[in-house]
Amino acid sequence: MFFHYHEPLFRPPSEAGSLIFQITIGCSQNRCKFCGMYKMKQFRVRSLDEIFAEIRSIPPRYRPGVRRVFLADGDALIYPQEGLERILDELDAVFPALTRVGAYASPNSLDLKSGDDLAALRARKLRILYYGLESGDAETLRLIDKGFEPDRMLEQCRKAMAAGMKLSVTAILGLAGRERSAEHAVATARWITVLSPEYFSLLTMFQRHNDEFLKLIAPLSHGEILLETRALLERLEPRGTILRSNHVSNFLNLAGSYPKDRQRLIDTVDAALMEAKRDPRWYAEIPSYHEEYC
Repeated sequence: MFFHYHEPLFRPPSEAGSLIFQITIGCSQNRCKFCGMYKMKQFRVRSLDEIFAEIRSIPPRYRPGVRRVFLADGDALIYPQEGLERILDELDAVFPALTRVGAYASPNSLDLKSGDDLAALRARKLRILYYGLESGDAETLRLIDKGFEPDRMLEQCRKAMAAGMKLSVTAILGLAGRERSAEHAVATARWITVLSPEYFSLLTMFQRHNDEFLKLIAPLSHGEILLETRALLERLEPRGTILRSNHVSNFLNLAGSYPKDRQRLIDTVDAALMEAKRDPRWYAEIPSYHEEYC
């Protein structure tokens, strides 16, 4: 270990093999009621001197083996443009085999970056942004205090894609509770269909420093989560989007691409629903609202 992380440290499942540098601590937004990831951290931007010292601390014998880097914490894209360009230049200079840099991005940070800014970052190997949509339903976004409307977030993501960035967009199953489960599923599928990002990942609502938010919604049972998943998959029609549900929060692992694997993914959820119905520990009675999915 060549430097000390400010724990807890998070990264997407697809960045498991990446070298991680924390260029910010915490999340610049950190207002979403459902999210407890960074509530114990005070947001700050780390100095270039600190970051360069960590990058250069990697012994020369290990540097050729670094192919991917992930920039943390929750919203590394918020880093001031000139400084972020210098960080990316330093990474490229120190790691000769570097092929890709990834980072979390928030609506806050994408609002602050122009298309030219994003293109300049992509030219320096920042190639993928992980973006938390959470829901395509405007009322659900207001419930969680996301601070942005779905249409505004769609504009931001289109700007990033026009600059050549790959986007991995996440949504959260169960986020809207029982009351707006159907609306959450349908609106999210519609939003993703319009954007057709490179990647779309499903997480599942879980308890972590968010007890007050969970009191605001009626949490879904596992069976209800599966119904919500099916409703979303059935209405999803993006072009060339890879779908995953491989986060630690998920209890059903899905992997495929749209439109090629659409029916196989739906069949997988149907099979899981059949199993859930046989086991009362995993399946609560589904309220009448589920007819809205049909």
